[in-house]
Amino acid sequence: MNTLQAIVFDMDGTLADTEDIHRQAFNLAFGEFDCDWQWSRDEYRGLLAISGGRERIRQYLAGRRKGDDAQLAELAAAMHKRKSALYRELLSGTGIRLRPGVERLLREAAAKSVRLAVATSSSRRNLETLLQTTLGPGSIGMFDAVITCDVVEEKKPSAAVYRRAVADLGAAPARCVAIEDTRNGNLAALGAGLRTVITTHAFTIDNDFGGAALVVDQLGEPERPMRVLSGNPGGAPCIDVALLELIVADAGRPGSRHTAAASTAE
Repeated sequence: MNTLQAIVFDMDGTLADTEDIHRQAFNLAFGEFDCDWQWSRDEYRGLLAISGGRERIRQYLAGRRKGDDAQLAELAAAMHKRKSALYRELLSGTGIRLRPGVERLLREAAAKSVRLAVATSSSRRNLETLLQTTLGPGSIGMFDAVITCDVVEEKKPSAAVYRRAVADLGAAPARCVAIEDTRNGNLAALGAGLRTVITTHAFTIDNDFGGAALVVDQLGEPERPMRVLSGNPGGAPCIDVALLELIVADAGRPGSRHTAAASTAE
């Protein structure tokens, strides 16, 4: 029987509800660059289909500013650099907490010698800020592999970031589970051969998560059980190591009870 070797977490929207903080930082940066753009929640929800903040700005600029590709790319990079600094400032001052069940699962996995990794399109500095704010100094050391856009530039839905995470862990993809929150993240992890558990939120609830083992509203706590949107957790109230072991063991079996049907399209 397959045994769970590792859990690989996405960052934004998965470890913590950071997406609206990103949106606020984008809007602040636009103002500093004398742009009258203000991304609403609804508009930002659609823009999340583009992985990577710099790429998001670059595509938005293309239809609104004149200039050759090099000029627009340079402006997008400058905007994104300032946006990232503003994001970290906001993050440090929000009192943000990890999403329900995240810290519980991290500590349980570590206690049971299940390896941990992060695979994100965000930067290491952003990740360090989030972890220091929520778990304290040095908490990035909980993870055996940390793959960010500083390591792998290719963005999700490319499987590159997950392939690198699994390689750095020295693990077999089929014995790893990715915790994700977006369609692009789900596709990236599946493309690298991992099983996926999706924790949705307001910005991704309507994404298509076909192929995911489970789709839930959060990882859950004993006093705050998860709500299952797709898949069959066998009555488990939370995502824990035992459930992830079952998902890995079930991988590849015909009619697997843990494979979620596709949800409504984006």
